[in-house]
Amino acid sequence: MAAVAVLSLVAAACGSDGDSSSDAFNVGLTYDIGGRGDQSFNDSAAAGLDAAKAALGVTGSEAEPNADGSDRAQLLQLQADQSDLVIAVGFLFAGDVKAVAAENPDTNFAVIDDAMLDWDNGAVPLGENIAGLTFAEEQGSFLVGAAAALKSETGIIGFIGGVGGFGLIEKFEAGFTAGAQAVNADITVIPQYITQAPDFDGFFAADRAQEIALTMYDQGADIIYHAAGGSGAGLFEAAKSQSESSGSQVWAIGVDSDQYNTAGADFQPYILTSMLKRVDVAVLEITTAQAEGTFTAGNTVYNLSSDGVGYSTTGGYLDDIVDQLEALKAQIIAGDIVVPTAPA
Repeated sequence: MAAVAVLSLVAAACGSDGDSSSDAFNVGLTYDIGGRGDQSFNDSAAAGLDAAKAALGVTGSEAEPNADGSDRAQLLQLQADQSDLVIAVGFLFAGDVKAVAAENPDTNFAVIDDAMLDWDNGAVPLGENIAGLTFAEEQGSFLVGAAAALKSETGIIGFIGGVGGFGLIEKFEAGFTAGAQAVNADITVIPQYITQAPDFDGFFAADRAQEIALTMYDQGADIIYHAAGGSGAGLFEAAKSQSESSGSQVWAIGVDSDQYNTAGADFQPYILTSMLKRVDVAVLEITTAQAEGTFTAGNTVYNLSSDGVGYSTTGGYLDDIVDQLEALKAQIIAGDIVVPTAPA
């Protein structure tokens, strides 16, 4: 599909009172593949744009790459043509943002999940109009790992990563395992990745995630955490079918958004918690900075201390262990627990 066809323009500002603002500007939100409606990463970014519209009176244009992502640069340029701020959702945009930002010095750009720093030259920003928005995924994953260990009855838990081999999803695995082992040093963690980079189809392979999850449940795992984007839907299917067919409760742990609220009512009895990655907060904050004239190039890290990551309690399944999780959270924030970013 041509880039122009997937560019959705919102012409009117949507302030909280429904009126346009004289100071309104356009935010060009450019999703990762899957776009709004993925119930995870992209939807969290969309929630941030919606919040910015309501709070700041900005307008928004939304775009989604084609299936192979080959039109990313074209989409970014289209967004830059009409926007004061362009936000790219995902590290795969990093190279194209660097190039397009250089051609559009009057437009500011931000990339989710890439620091956008020149590491070869002292970690300076890649451009004066380029910001990176990154997250301490390992910290939030530590807490859901601890929750899994506290709730597991078999002493076996699983981790499904969408795509391995490029460092990001390994942070989720490392934190999850460390959190589980902090609670139970003898716990068994079974990790598996759907694909390895540069094959990124693992984020869009719900059928494969379901197969992997069912195998893990058959191996004795009773709780599985996914960091696999849209593939997580397959984990939820597996948790439901395994619980119903075996008569024994097994659980899934979601990621990015509170997936208890997004996966559907049929799956709510099987979603123990979700690791919250507050992409919505990052989108709202960078948009607020643009509105206030305080946009700053360079990287901002969202961690537990800034509520940039965390865990959900929707459903009430963690009510009996929240005090323990909060104690661990406080230790991480204080620096008493240093969470690893790579699997041991």
